[in-house]
Amino acid sequence: MRGRGPHPTSPVLTPPPPSPAAPGRRDTGRKRATQREREEVEGKLNLSPRRQQERIEAVNKEITISEGITVKEFSEKLGIRAALVIKYLVDRKIFATINQTLDEKLAEDLAKSFGAKTTKMSYEEEAVQVIDLSEVQGNQETRPPVVTIMGHVDHGKTSLLDAIRLTNVADKEAGGITQHIGAYHVDVNGRKVVFIDTPGHEAFTRMRSRGSKVTDIVILVVAADDGVMPQTREAIDHARAAKVPIIVAVNKIDKPEAQPDRVKQQLTDLGLMPEDWGGETIFVPVSAKEKTNLELLLEMILLVADVQELKANPARPAVATVLEAQLDRGRGPVATLLVRNGILRVGDHYLCGTVFGKVRALFDDRGSPIREVGPSMPAELLGLESLPEVGDTLQVVTDLTKARQIAEFRETKVRETAMAKTRVSLERFHAQMREGERKELNIIIKADVGGTAEVLSETLQKLSTEKVQIRVLHAGVGAISENDVTLASASDAVIVGFNVRPERKASELADYEKVDLRLHTIIYELTDEIKKAMTGLLEPVYREAYLGRAEVREVFRITKVGTVAGCYVQDGTIPRDAQIRLLRDNVVVHTGRLDSLKRFKNDVAEVKNGFECGMAITNYNDLKPGDVIEAFKKEQVAPDLNA
Repeated sequence: MRGRGPHPTSPVLTPPPPSPAAPGRRDTGRKRATQREREEVEGKLNLSPRRQQERIEAVNKEITISEGITVKEFSEKLGIRAALVIKYLVDRKIFATINQTLDEKLAEDLAKSFGAKTTKMSYEEEAVQVIDLSEVQGNQETRPPVVTIMGHVDHGKTSLLDAIRLTNVADKEAGGITQHIGAYHVDVNGRKVVFIDTPGHEAFTRMRSRGSKVTDIVILVVAADDGVMPQTREAIDHARAAKVPIIVAVNKIDKPEAQPDRVKQQLTDLGLMPEDWGGETIFVPVSAKEKTNLELLLEMILLVADVQELKANPARPAVATVLEAQLDRGRGPVATLLVRNGILRVGDHYLCGTVFGKVRALFDDRGSPIREVGPSMPAELLGLESLPEVGDTLQVVTDLTKARQIAEFRETKVRETAMAKTRVSLERFHAQMREGERKELNIIIKADVGGTAEVLSETLQKLSTEKVQIRVLHAGVGAISENDVTLASASDAVIVGFNVRPERKASELADYEKVDLRLHTIIYELTDEIKKAMTGLLEPVYREAYLGRAEVREVFRITKVGTVAGCYVQDGTIPRDAQIRLLRDNVVVHTGRLDSLKRFKNDVAEVKNGFECGMAITNYNDLKPGDVIEAFKKEQVAPDLNA
């Protein structure tokens, strides 16, 4: 082809014309069939009339497409010849070769043309799916549970883990606060339990936001002398969002001021009802300092794990999740992994995000070199080409060429993806509702008082309908924090602030993560906005923001340039790209834009209050001394629902 399309006599690219009817016979049945075929094809394929005479259906009606899929792979998944796919691309004025990479959207549209449905997934997910389909159930073996310890600061999370491991980790941390992610395993009656200790809930949520479910059980540590605190509530919200069982460890029961029953009551109010009170949540009173009831806690962990029936297949290619990645001066890029399935061995080739390479060395959680690591076990990986992202999936691969191609494809898309990163906003949500895509709207509520947060949570959840479900992930008190933005980013949620404002760093993070912040002071305005988003009626509203004004002191008429006004900025700032309004005796005589803005002979981006400048207005020359040029811009804001 080489950009010129198929040859008109090619038997592959051009379907043969239909056989003509025999002379003297009326082929009305054939005409009706041809008409039906045209009606079926019309609206789905933008083909020429001759192409519409042939109806091509895919052998496989449901396929998966991954990033970097080629025309050859696409045709094999559909079960049709690659030449036919290329023919359809040519009809769309897209000239491709058999090894051409298809965009996911193009592949989806193309599959519809052949009567097939597509499911998007990453290369790792697709590889795992292929292995799962061919896997024999008898190969499954019980794997150790992975436990994440969460809770408020200084409630004894690391001390509890330290007591369980019979080592001394807490003293090694700066100030006694965990500074990194650690993954450790302990032996309990011949069985293993893997613990993940995190510096905060952000890491837990960040891994979940990248599609990695590494935690089987969450241990919620609550100090008996302190009770439920803000980070305790956050931990509950994060655990519920991840849909994992919670075991409550009431720590510091050895203190005289400990009140375990008060902790139970507080957690009952948050929906964690103890078993001895008729609920389903396991509560274990422990003391990390005195090592009280630690064996009981471990037994409860194994009991919950047995109920979940955690299985893995050691014989399959390994799949792991990156818990931590750092650049070590002596060892280069180092990643802490948690193997989710299979056995990772030294010498295996892997794909991890944008990184493709070979396992050079492995170390266990105690720093000893090992040759392989099994399901649910942590390990350090050395010999990386570059640092992967926390939460990335590491997949052992056998098709090295394809894996290298995917890594290169992702690397070229990283910057583009980062720039195009968007989160759910109410405008996008109502657009998705119109198209029938969005079924659930996640909301995080922050209010000035606890009662208001509860009322808002109940009110918004009552707005749920058959078409859309309102899900309140977290309702708290105080300013919108970075943790709130992190949770919203991971859960694709909208943050609603009622009588509160975001912290400066939280606001910056929200801008970077493209998280939608909605700030309100009147409850019915908030509910109306959510209702309109749900019904797809929310329309963008623009308001005018005043920027500055300047007085025209002198007018100059320059040949081939036009009229230039010598101005003095009286207030605010006059930006070069702003809209302007010309006032004469406080009456608007013209609205437009600046053609040029200069200080002396230099073009400038803006002129501030107290400085002189020269201005020329696009397509307008009727300027007089004493006129006032007012600069403004239009900003998109939430609509005024009372208008």
